[in-house]
Amino acid sequence: MELRQLNYFIAVAEERHFGRAAKRLHMAQPPLSQQIRQLEEQLGVKLLDRTTRRVDLTAAGQELLDRGRKIVNEVETLKADVYQVGNGATGVLRVGFSGSATYGVMPKVVRHVKQALPGLSMTLQGEMLTPAMEAGLRDHTLDAAMLRPPVASSEIEYKVVAREKLVVALPSHSPLATGRPVAINELQEQPFITYPPESVMYRMVSELCRRGGFQPRIGQVAKETSTMLSFVAAGGGVAVVPEAVCSFQLEGVVYAPLEDSPDSELAVAWRREDRSTLLHNFVNLVMDVSEATSGTKGHA
Repeated sequence: MELRQLNYFIAVAEERHFGRAAKRLHMAQPPLSQQIRQLEEQLGVKLLDRTTRRVDLTAAGQELLDRGRKIVNEVETLKADVYQVGNGATGVLRVGFSGSATYGVMPKVVRHVKQALPGLSMTLQGEMLTPAMEAGLRDHTLDAAMLRPPVASSEIEYKVVAREKLVVALPSHSPLATGRPVAINELQEQPFITYPPESVMYRMVSELCRRGGFQPRIGQVAKETSTMLSFVAAGGGVAVVPEAVCSFQLEGVVYAPLEDSPDSELAVAWRREDRSTLLHNFVNLVMDVSEATSGTKGHA
């Protein structure tokens, strides 16, 4: 039994008339009658009781109509779903992102995904460091990542979505918490609360301190940005973080600009080999959000 024959039968069964069914199907009546007879022969049962005025269903015909409608509807739904997936309009993406991205671009990305790609579902993994996200992309546990370049693997491609200055998170009682820019060498006596040594931010902060003529005194190491700021609020030291983190207001923490701050880049990254339409629709959306927010143009 072919799907075409099933559609022919449903039209006849619903119209209860071969002429009206043929008109509905935009075909001549004799070929339609022939197709129904062939269907009955294939199934080995009589599906219709024919009279000169109308067509009635047998019990077998009623069963075929009831279940046939469900099959046809399911096939149409399947065709629509396959089309949506093939065109990158629906599916699931596993996205990792850095802790500081939580306070900047990620809320905007999530909001725009819901509006522009309502069929896309994101599984989000936050507070990740760049090396962990690189590993996740390589071993296929992540499809995309919002990370801080550089990346070590040639298997990974990325586009920059934001460039931010660095700021200093200070305890509110600190003498440096006056609102003026702080020079890095003013922090040399302070304990630093930092991301782990393998992180891009740790290397940036270490290089800043080296240029300032000192080696940072590490008071605490934390993977999560929110944890770092909690230590700052408790008076445990200072933390150098991307500017987007300033949107996270915590009692006991004051942010100050950092003099001569380099740019910290945030990028959307993916496996170079991944040609998924869904992934590239997501990347394009992230870039649109970036450009609408700051005018930043990405590069691979």
